[in-house]
Amino acid sequence: MDLYERIMDAAGFIKRKYPRVPQVGVVLGSGLGEFADSVAEQTAIPYADIPHFKCTSVAGHAGRLVLGRTGPVSVAVLQGRAHYYEGHDLSDVVFPVRVLAKLGVQSLLLTNAAGGISHELRPGDLMIIRDHINLMGLNPLRGANDERLGPRFPDMSAVYDPAFQEVIAAALAENGNTPRRGIYLALCGPSYETPAEVRMLASLGADAVGLSTVPEAIAARHMGLRVAGISCITNLGAGISSRPLSHQEVIETAGRVKDDLVRLMKRVIPQMV
Repeated sequence: MDLYERIMDAAGFIKRKYPRVPQVGVVLGSGLGEFADSVAEQTAIPYADIPHFKCTSVAGHAGRLVLGRTGPVSVAVLQGRAHYYEGHDLSDVVFPVRVLAKLGVQSLLLTNAAGGISHELRPGDLMIIRDHINLMGLNPLRGANDERLGPRFPDMSAVYDPAFQEVIAAALAENGNTPRRGIYLALCGPSYETPAEVRMLASLGADAVGLSTVPEAIAARHMGLRVAGISCITNLGAGISSRPLSHQEVIETAGRVKDDLVRLMKRVIPQMV
């Protein structure tokens, strides 16, 4: 099967399990899977059961597709993601997002755990992604283009929908949080950055750094989806704090803010249709 056929095969399998058309897609990052448990009338499908989906091996990623409802809106929630650093091709990393688009999703909310670079960010902050920098050295659109998925050269001048940014900012303020916007920079990983690398990234204009999200955003825009992004700042970049970096810190910080994030998403998602 070619890529398009694999996407349609996976979408067909999911439709047989859950015939309702989802309106908003959600991708939950490291330690941020709590939202999936709040989905009403849910049908959960393990990635291992879905044709051509890759399983995730990283702590904090449950590896389930959860379909159901958030308020009046039907949602398709990817509870965890596969990463390039796990050994997957980028085409496999973005495959679930492409499947969501073929299920009927029109808007996509991406979340991630990220390291803070801007001195205005502290662990536990929720940052609205206003733009990104791709320093992974790769692009998920590399190779032959299939016009059934999108154009050869998609426009990336407004990847993160400005109207959705305003929705998230208003919801943060309503929840008593200071809205913070920033530029998310993606690297390959899995090693954390050195202090010298963090200084370089700051000089490039990055406010936060992580190992995901950007490929999914590119693939989503390629397929015409409107995109929003939220980074949970789970740690400070190397050299900003003297504390050694660890994935355990990422999971612990995400756990402390999970309630805030769930409340935020419940406010935002109904306004993304």
